[in-house]
Amino acid sequence: MYKLFYYPGNASFAIHLILKDLGVEYKLEFVDRKSQSQKSKEYLRLNPTGRIPTLLDNGQAIFESGAIALYLAEKHPEHQLLPPLGTTERASCLQWLFYLTSTLQPELMVYFYPEKHTTNATLCQSIVTAQENRIISMYGILNDQLGERDYLIGSSISICDYFLFMLCHWGSEFKFAPMKFPNLARCLKRLAHTETFQEVCATEGASLAVYS
Repeated sequence: MYKLFYYPGNASFAIHLILKDLGVEYKLEFVDRKSQSQKSKEYLRLNPTGRIPTLLDNGQAIFESGAIALYLAEKHPEHQLLPPLGTTERASCLQWLFYLTSTLQPELMVYFYPEKHTTNATLCQSIVTAQENRIISMYGILNDQLGERDYLIGSSISICDYFLFMLCHWGSEFKFAPMKFPNLARCLKRLAHTETFQEVCATEGASLAVYS
């Protein structure tokens, strides 16, 4: 059985969705960020970066959400969350996975935690404003990539779509939120109405009202 160390609404959200969609046995292990449990000696033995999520599988700890997603997709190829090895679709999937986890997600982290990126507290609001504009432009890129497709890569769901939903959900309160982009809105709405997304969001206390 898998064990996912998670915190509601954190980067573990996408992995929680994947585990649920795979239909595998897993257990959620709550990591209390408010008390900095991810910095405890016990947790750091599993994940020396002190970040969430971490996946435990038969004693093997895997961290970094993108790496966990790839691990799960490769371990359960029958679910086809990754296109076949050596195909152009596979290359596209990896390209957009890295864009989501290595470009968009870090920009969102700066937006949510501006105090970590300046020694001058008076600049925090300026950072937030600048970041929101940068991230909105990135949502535009993703909207264009979707086009008329149902999913980010091809005609079936891939690991990219779980991250797409999570990272767009984080921006729900933006002045130009993802739901204002027509292609993103169509995709996010479709995902939000699936049983997997509804059950995981209910577990994590994430409201889906914006997708109604």
